[in-house]
Amino acid sequence: MSEKITALRGATTVEENTRDEIVSKTRELIEKLVADNGIGTGVRAVWCLISTTADITAFYPARALRESGLLSCPLMSCLEPNMDNALPLCIRVMIELAVDEKTEFVPRHAYLHKAALLRPDLAEALGEDARSEQVQTSRSAEAKNAIVNVAIDGPSGAGKSTVAKLLARRLSMTYLDTGAMYRAIGLKMHRKGICLDDVEGIERTLDGTAIEVETIDGIQHVFLDGKDVSGEIRRHYVSKLASDFSAVRQVRLKLVEMQRNIASEKDCILDGRDIGTFVLPDAAVKFYLTASVKVRAKRRFDELKAKGEECELGTIERDIETRDYNDMHREFAPLKKADDAVEVVTDDMSVDQVVAFMIDIINSKR
Repeated sequence: MSEKITALRGATTVEENTRDEIVSKTRELIEKLVADNGIGTGVRAVWCLISTTADITAFYPARALRESGLLSCPLMSCLEPNMDNALPLCIRVMIELAVDEKTEFVPRHAYLHKAALLRPDLAEALGEDARSEQVQTSRSAEAKNAIVNVAIDGPSGAGKSTVAKLLARRLSMTYLDTGAMYRAIGLKMHRKGICLDDVEGIERTLDGTAIEVETIDGIQHVFLDGKDVSGEIRRHYVSKLASDFSAVRQVRLKLVEMQRNIASEKDCILDGRDIGTFVLPDAAVKFYLTASVKVRAKRRFDELKAKGEECELGTIERDIETRDYNDMHREFAPLKKADDAVEVVTDDMSVDQVVAFMIDIINSKR
């Protein structure tokens, strides 16, 4: 018997990154594909690939398939790289089918739950609930008239960047790393030998400086005058340079102008020291993330040790205390909690707990 090979595609989303939810939604998707396409009754599955977005970590959907025994064909599984604007908590599947050449066969793909947004052209193949959800989501998008910006402020080491990146990925928003921009400026001033009191030199250097933030293969890169400095700006000595030069009025005005222009065009999440009070005072949602000096110093110490850098916990604590004082007492746009910001103390919270708490608040504003 001669056969032809055809591809069958499907996708679904989960509401929560938990084992039970992943197993349930994976089985639902595969059961629909199996039933709608008669797999096992004249149609043979010969190969299956499952991919998941990077935010699905609680359980492997491929394992759910093996445990359910729904498909006995060779199975491959992969994790998609982090990508801006990816549909969050998404599971995709592609199955290769072998069909008798004499059999008329039209594959019926399945895009369930919020994954329906990936293929609106296949809406007829969706169930009523999925179509309804798609229509409601589409109407919400059309009704959205204003840009939604999220401002996250707080002292060094509170976890702002980590949380901001996760929020942006899960909410399909753009993450603008303002701290990295100040680090890049501090690095350039250091390389040029520019001192804090050299106002003329600072202005001249700023005029000839170009900073770009790009996401490549799901990883954010910072380019200073065309050169990738993503690794260098994360070195410990650059932290104090960023703090020192961020207090210079000319530096802040230059970067704030860039940041406001970007945030005016798209939904953005920004983290820094004065986002909610100065950069984006009209942001729809504002947070103030903080933690004790000891907790923040220990986090930084562990991060640097993991990178193989030599460091002392006591030195890091003193540096953080100094940076806190400088950030809070600088004359121009000091670090402080905005009156309408939600304070989040992260000492006893995991990253997932912080993100879940913040997502609930952001969603209530969108």
